[in-house]
Amino acid sequence: MLENKNKIRKRCLEIFEIILGTFILCISVEVFILPYHILSGGVAGIAVAVEPFFHINETLLANLLTVVLFMVGFFGLGKKFAMNTLISSLLYPVFTTLLAQFDFHITVPTVLASFYAGFLGGVGIGIVMRAGASTGGMDIPPIILNKLTGIPISKLVMVTDACTIILGIISYDINATLIGLVSVFASEYGIRMVLEAGQGSAAKSVQIISDKYLDIVSDISKELDRGVTLLSGQGGYTREEKKVILCVVSGRQYTKLLEIVRENDPTAFVITTDASDMHGEGFTYSSPNI
Repeated sequence: MLENKNKIRKRCLEIFEIILGTFILCISVEVFILPYHILSGGVAGIAVAVEPFFHINETLLANLLTVVLFMVGFFGLGKKFAMNTLISSLLYPVFTTLLAQFDFHITVPTVLASFYAGFLGGVGIGIVMRAGASTGGMDIPPIILNKLTGIPISKLVMVTDACTIILGIISYDINATLIGLVSVFASEYGIRMVLEAGQGSAAKSVQIISDKYLDIVSDISKELDRGVTLLSGQGGYTREEKKVILCVVSGRQYTKLLEIVRENDPTAFVITTDASDMHGEGFTYSSPNI
């Protein structure tokens, strides 16, 4: 009974974080990106970039792109991805449509507006990611291409952002493009700030002791694309042989790792330490999903 209550409480907290993060992201879109025509990454940035060509309402176009990309993600990445993205994808057009009804009258230099847009959007996306979900949108093409090509997602995201920037050069000018870069870098900072808050380090070294170690190792490989090392241990009192899973994950993956452990074995013993100097695949050279 207590375990079920904890699961319900955890799920309610995750849903709250998804709602909050999506709302903050939408504030950045409607208060800064669209009014100031900021060439940021994501569907809002694309809506700004193509508006001079097609003259479609930017809020409407961003909402349509969100729905279309969600459907692409559903068929390309499966139901599990869709369920983790559904709440944010549904709320995004609702929040942006509601916020579009207000005139916020915020007057700041365009460069500052670009910074606020990126930082607020990054904080919103980071909160959603911390809940183990995704905002959908332009996150989806890089994830699909990663599955098909094995190219790191981080590089694919940079490519999609670059395409938006190039489109912005054609539809606006080089000044607008340079201002948009401020938003891109501020967004990355906002995401990292949220995901690494309270973790003290960008990476974690985790030791897991569980009788269901094979299931945990399998899920770590499938869902995090991380390798593990199996160590041999022995209970000091029982003298029983135990397997100890040793795994190093990024700060972004740490919450998901704990979720994997809890789902397979709620009684597992987990030891976590900060990892500040890593060398090897996924750290000093790229692992496909990082």
